[in-house]
Amino acid sequence: MANYDLSPEIRIHMEEGHAWRGYPAIIHELQKKIHQLEKTKTVVAIDCYPGIRYDEIRKGLIEPLGPDCLILSDDFAFSGEQITEMVRYNLTDDRVFGILSHHTLDQFFDRAKMESATKQIRDFETGLILIYGVGASLIYEPDILVYADLARWEIQKRYRSKEIGNWKMDNFEEDILKKYKRGYFFEWRIADRHKKKLYDKIDYLLDTNAKDDPKMVTGTAFREGLAQVVRRPFRLVPYFDPGVWGGQWMKERFRLDPNEINYAWSFDGVPEENSLYLRYGNIRIEIPSINLVFRHPVELLGDRVHARFGTEFPIRFDFLDTMDGQNLSLQVHPLTEYIQETFGMPYTQDESYYLLDAKEDACVYLGLKNGVNKEEMLDALEKANRGEGDFDDNKYINKFPAKKHDHFLIPAGTIHCSGKNCMVLEISATPYIFTFKLWDWGRLGLDGLPRPVHLEHGKNVIQWDRDTDWVKKNLINRIEKIAEGDGWIEERTGLHEREFIETRRHWFSKKVTHQTNGSVNVLNLVEGDEAVVESPTGAFEPFVVHYAETFIIPECVKEYTIRPYGKSVGKTIATIKAYVRV
Repeated sequence: MANYDLSPEIRIHMEEGHAWRGYPAIIHELQKKIHQLEKTKTVVAIDCYPGIRYDEIRKGLIEPLGPDCLILSDDFAFSGEQITEMVRYNLTDDRVFGILSHHTLDQFFDRAKMESATKQIRDFETGLILIYGVGASLIYEPDILVYADLARWEIQKRYRSKEIGNWKMDNFEEDILKKYKRGYFFEWRIADRHKKKLYDKIDYLLDTNAKDDPKMVTGTAFREGLAQVVRRPFRLVPYFDPGVWGGQWMKERFRLDPNEINYAWSFDGVPEENSLYLRYGNIRIEIPSINLVFRHPVELLGDRVHARFGTEFPIRFDFLDTMDGQNLSLQVHPLTEYIQETFGMPYTQDESYYLLDAKEDACVYLGLKNGVNKEEMLDALEKANRGEGDFDDNKYINKFPAKKHDHFLIPAGTIHCSGKNCMVLEISATPYIFTFKLWDWGRLGLDGLPRPVHLEHGKNVIQWDRDTDWVKKNLINRIEKIAEGDGWIEERTGLHEREFIETRRHWFSKKVTHQTNGSVNVLNLVEGDEAVVESPTGAFEPFVVHYAETFIIPECVKEYTIRPYGKSVGKTIATIKAYVRV
């Protein structure tokens, strides 16, 4: 069970000479490209995603290139204070939640200053002009465009270490939740909209994730890499994080850092957050996996799913580990109309808990007990959150025993949380920060601060009719056999009718044929050591997956097979598959 791949790579097949590692090699390539243009005046733009280490690329890349004119695009943007005023509505006064921004990057640049910079560049007759920074290509149409990209998780780590503040801000010491909020609701939205427009223009993509270890790939190879990924099964690069309620299961099973206190959660199937590793010869490039969604949404998602969700990847797989840990916070997620009207999100955080593993005393809190008095319970929650004693969860909330391979369905508006000693594979809609904590068992976070509770939001969305009888009937192990064949059984396990995701579990000792059926498929090997995914027509190379690994099958694959592999040959193993009902 220790074969979980922490660094899954996708080998891109094309001729050599498209990728470079280290500043000396990158500088040499850019100098060669500049020379090949044979222009008296050459404009190079290094357009940056917010969070790039400017000091590093100035010292390592820009100064050795020796530009005759150097321009930082950020100097032509409004100040951090002005930007804050412009997006105050989106940032709100809340520590965690904002309102999704629909701004575009160019709105935050001073037009008069930009015109002055453009004129300066136009009047420059000979030499190398280099523009760098966020929105560099907005200043002037370059002869060579380098896009410096950065993974979302790496940005968060830089926030936490206080290495960076938000774009145009000196808020290095600010509460990490507020920095993250500004990124999530504002900065990353405008940066992604800008990046989408540049894909066909990029001459080189610069991977800036590892400190002082840059990698660069041609725009041609970058685009070809995405085109190859979307025609085959693939995995995202998982990441792991400790938390106050975290457990020990992932640490032991996935060979994670034993010095960490725990690992509470992991994203291993969330394209908005995870990365892709693309290998070009002996050089590995890390890119945000959302690039694939932006570039090839129809092939990846399917035509009807794209029509409904646009360039949003709607399915999320992640892990919640409370083995030898603590309960999650008692929580609820917003209804569709509430998330739309309050936060500007198009769809809500419906979810489910699939139990990868559980101890004998494991449980899941789900729904209200029969006959609960609404006002009485809300009053009890308010008093508990003021520090006037603990909340009596046994009086108000159902607590159901949980065992391996149980599936608990959690449509938005349902009170829930995982109890201790559970290893949960969460199969959910992609929005993932809209958790309204109702009660957090009176504890502090790992940072020593009280964890945010959002009872005011929560009480507006709790569905009070989801009591014991309703939950038992609708949300626990609604498993039905769909089909069976030689050496396999297919079961439907959910999700609830209010949720757009369908889940199917296959138990198999022989080859099983799958159809994408008009939607991207997301799967996890929930039982067994290894399996191999194959194309009946040889359209892609055999793809081996290991226990607990999440993997994605683009809709354009259409048909694929899965069979036991390696140590699992001759045994019965299982996958769970999620797709959008279309």
